[in-house]
Amino acid sequence: MLLNAHKAATLSSIKAVKKQVVNQYKKPVIKPIVRVGICSLTVNLILVIAKLSLSLITGSLAIRADAIHSLVDVFASIALILGLVISGRKSRNFPYGLYKVENLVSAIISLLLFFAAYEIVSEAIRGTTIGTYDFWVLIVMALLVLIPFFFGRYELNAGKKYNSPSLIADGSQFRADVLGSSIVFIAILAQLFGFPLDRIAAGIVALFIGYAAWGLLVNSMRVLLDASVHHDIIEKVRSAVQSQPEVSTVKDLVGRNSGRFIFMEATITMRTTDLKKAHLISQKIEQTVKEAVPNIDRVLIHYEPETKVQNRYAVTLENRDGEISEDFGKSNYFALVDIDSRQKKVVWQEIVANPYLDVEKGRGIKIAEFLLTYKPDVVIARENLTHKGPGYALDDGGAEVRRTEAKSLVELLNQLTASAS
Repeated sequence: MLLNAHKAATLSSIKAVKKQVVNQYKKPVIKPIVRVGICSLTVNLILVIAKLSLSLITGSLAIRADAIHSLVDVFASIALILGLVISGRKSRNFPYGLYKVENLVSAIISLLLFFAAYEIVSEAIRGTTIGTYDFWVLIVMALLVLIPFFFGRYELNAGKKYNSPSLIADGSQFRADVLGSSIVFIAILAQLFGFPLDRIAAGIVALFIGYAAWGLLVNSMRVLLDASVHHDIIEKVRSAVQSQPEVSTVKDLVGRNSGRFIFMEATITMRTTDLKKAHLISQKIEQTVKEAVPNIDRVLIHYEPETKVQNRYAVTLENRDGEISEDFGKSNYFALVDIDSRQKKVVWQEIVANPYLDVEKGRGIKIAEFLLTYKPDVVIARENLTHKGPGYALDDGGAEVRRTEAKSLVELLNQLTASAS
């Protein structure tokens, strides 16, 4: 009865945590990101319209090139909104969502940008455009430098606040826009003093456009061709999975991007043969990974029981001389022992001190959690831990709990090695 109640409570707790994580990553976060994305799109549209209008009035190729450069940010803002609102919708025919729509659009946009950069460079070389400037044009360009500078800082701060790589990337685009507009501002200032730098400035901005187009194309093709996610993300996910005491090894771990979202797939071995428990553990692992790495849409866990040649035992000790403790919570030390079942001998042994000996409240649970960090297969004590908090915690962590009548570690190890199979 108590065991069934405990399992039910564990399942209920996991469901509650899962609901909390879903709410954390969807409801409170995505809506503010979309709002910031809409603001970004509005600002970029204003910049493009203002620069195109200014280029028509002055005939400046440099300002026209800068307008096209700002158009990159418009596309980025549209992609951001599409990725969060439209492309993520799932259907029967597209169970993994339409996240890659964003990358497909980005690839097409990159080709258009390459063409635009080519046209600007060609026109700059031919020298068919000569800009004419007045002092008011310089003032307007100064404003067009300040607007993306301050909004870019705002978007970067929002990206850090909501832990959104999308907003951080979009905010970084504004920095590039500031640099391009600053070059045009310098060209206009030089033109006012009689130095014709319009075509040179246009050529420099065209290089920025080409660089941005190349970045869009490379990133888009990597996702469309299902290239692996970055090594740092793989390692962060691996650490999150291995941090679970029930996991023995991570045999395989792969991931791919789809839009700005990540899909991970892991093959692991667990220290349990109970399929229901393994399923609950896999749910907990999925939640842990989503908390560790932002923008993960799905974590697929393949679990299989562990085939062990060596078993790890944790034994309660009264002292370093090997006397087994009568009280689990008041054990001064714990012996960690690896026994090879084929050779029937001890292959590794270590004694660790009890770090929670002076803790009054919840001491047994804390000790159980401490022992689970060493991933023991069996925890042995003279005290009967059945239907007790530490026993439940150890069982949930994949460790078998046994009671022994042996009084010394040497006696117990002799019994274990003799019965090893």
